Amino acid sequence: MLPITIRVRAAVVMAVLGLIAALVSTQPASARFNPYQRGPNPTVSSVAAARGTFATAEIGVPPGNGFNGGRIYYPTDTSLGTWGAVAIVPGYTAKFDAEEAWMGHWLASFGFVVIGIDTNSPTDWDTARGTQLLAALDYLTRKSPVRDRVDPNRLGVIGHSMGGGGAISAAERRPSLKAAVPLAPFSPSQNLATLRVPTMIMGARDDSTVTPSYLDALYAGMPSGTQSAFVELTSGGHAFPTRGNSNVTRRMIPWLKIFLDSDTRYTRFLCPSLADPSNISRSRTKCPYVPSLG
Repeated sequence: MLPITIRVRAAVVMAVLGLIAALVSTQPASARFNPYQRGPNPTVSSVAAARGTFATAEIGVPPGNGFNGGRIYYPTDTSLGTWGAVAIVPGYTAKFDAEEAWMGHWLASFGFVVIGIDTNSPTDWDTARGTQLLAALDYLTRKSPVRDRVDPNRLGVIGHSMGGGGAISAAERRPSLKAAVPLAPFSPSQNLATLRVPTMIMGARDDSTVTPSYLDALYAGMPSGTQSAFVELTSGGHAFPTRGNSNVTRRMIPWLKIFLDSDTRYTRFLCPSLADPSNISRSRTKCPYVPSLG
């Protein structure tokens, strides 16, 4: 018979192993197998909130590096590894601070690093804005003070109006991007025929600048195999993305979570149809959405 001390130690070891096994078995399968999952289980109300669960900080970016400077917003938590990231560019003649700065801390608090940029010229066309979005992502992942917080393999682009055309241009030229969200995109220099990046296009029914019929024609040109969605707000005009607007983020956040973080907890907000259809006049989805890890 084994000595008492050895038997006691063995019993303790077995108890600890049993506790570990129990803890692992109670974790959601997605958390055990997805290293990019961040934050608590989402709800309809949580994705519509103006803040997520992560504390955030902000730093300025000087002009140079291929674009005219901007701002970086990021979660301050360093215990969870790296984060997916997005670059945002404003519309024709606009400044980031006047249009999309409201998105910075909002998106960062849900677990993303965000770089919002100004363009080298306020009248830069869509392709030039796409070039500057890619330059901003390169700066963010290679040179920025927060580069060690960013996963260079989980990047996306967002833009409004001519900047939305820029997001399309960037996605067409860099198919390794994980997600694009063009908001009321004006895309005079390209259609979507070669677009492979998962893309959510958003517009407004009362937009007289980038009209619903224009977006219908643009969206129709997307390859059938490209994972995509189209969401039309009931109101907001062309300026709907230029102010704090949870009608935008409650659809954008699930899209970014699915494709930047491979977080399938968020697919239910879009599939088989929008879980929250409030303030939406039309939507189209291509379910199921299948993100790729890595």
